[in-house]
Amino acid sequence: MGYGNYSHAAHTALIADRVAKPGAEVFTQTATHALMNPHGLKVRESRDNADHPNSLGIVFALDVTGSMGDIPQTLARRELPTFMKLLTDCGVADPQLMFMAIGDATSDRAPLQVGQFESTANLMDQWLTWSYLEGGGGGSGEESYELAFYVMAQHTDMDCWVKRKKRGYLFVTGDELPYPAVSRHQIEGLIGEKLDEDIPIEEVIAAAAETTNLFFLIPDAQRRRRCEPRWRELLGDHVICMDSPDDACAVAAGIVALTEKAVPNLDGLAKVMGATGMAKERVGGVLHALDAYAALLDPNAPRRAPPAASGPRSSWWKRLFG
Repeated sequence: MGYGNYSHAAHTALIADRVAKPGAEVFTQTATHALMNPHGLKVRESRDNADHPNSLGIVFALDVTGSMGDIPQTLARRELPTFMKLLTDCGVADPQLMFMAIGDATSDRAPLQVGQFESTANLMDQWLTWSYLEGGGGGSGEESYELAFYVMAQHTDMDCWVKRKKRGYLFVTGDELPYPAVSRHQIEGLIGEKLDEDIPIEEVIAAAAETTNLFFLIPDAQRRRRCEPRWRELLGDHVICMDSPDDACAVAAGIVALTEKAVPNLDGLAKVMGATGMAKERVGGVLHALDAYAALLDPNAPRRAPPAASGPRSSWWKRLFG
């Protein structure tokens, strides 16, 4: 997947009339779309092609439970073109975008939905709006974010990594804790593949980090208290606390631009955002969210990667990496 060229003008026109529409008219699914059903999932591919010789796989795994449904709505109504324009204006070549939707596998009917990597406005928008915003979630304070890392580790194949050893990107949005392990029973029920044992969250994160830069985006300061410490244990400075959920796309684009060195620093990113007409207050909010991560990328500062798994490794790990 990933053929065709992106047009910001076409994308803006595509969503122009959505602002005043009810949410149910933008996201019309009442169950998992057949093409996003993960049962029997093999591999989602981000490939180089004539249009995109240096493809870069980028995945949004959006929490679609009741407290987090605003971010998918904001992307579909306004912000996805902003994400693509910022990448383009920063000089990030050939992004290919895929959406996943994450819920709670202990209580929801559709806890895992998986799209495809795409490069055109129409197809990106199609997979985003095909997502079923179930609005569920359990009462345990946990959601099934670990499924997103499992899909990245086991079911994606990106030429950016295979051909150039350049990691892709996974942005998970959320405001809850992950479950402590990938459940083999849930994987069999959702995807239809058998595992010998549950996979600790630390191991599946380490496996996904082999090929992908992993980030957890917390929507605002109010919601960081209940989940930030655990996510910091798992992802270190790759946990990004935003001032507003509206900043998710700009923050994610800024992370890609800084990591790819498409802009030299936050000042360079601010100039690009300012040139798009973004309000100063909003630029300030994005820079505030990215400050710690930008410091991490400073070659004169110590750098902390996502933690590797520690202790005895399971048979699942050994099958992957020996």
